[in-house]
Amino acid sequence: MLFVLLCTDRPGGLQLRLDTRPAHVAYLNDLNAKGILKIAGPFLGADAKPTGSLVIVKAETLEEAKAIAEADPYAKAGLFSNVEIKAYNWVFNNPEA
Repeated sequence: MLFVLLCTDRPGGLQLRLDTRPAHVAYLNDLNAKGILKIAGPFLGADAKPTGSLVIVKAETLEEAKAIAEADPYAKAGLFSNVEIKAYNWVFNNPEA
């Protein structure tokens, strides 16, 4: 099953995001190598700077998706003010369909 992680950065979190990015990218690369990561990228504000993240992962349960989200270095560093996790059905342009 797929889950969407909708992550909103806390106000003033840009420097923390930049400082933590190498560890975050390494984490996502590991998830990708394991076939867990499907899509990932930042939301951008009007100034084109990151304001949050969209991550889609493959997990068996909501609890597993939550554990994946909590293990992200961005989450561990306290970057996010909110993380919403939703089950997702990839209908259009799904390369695995």
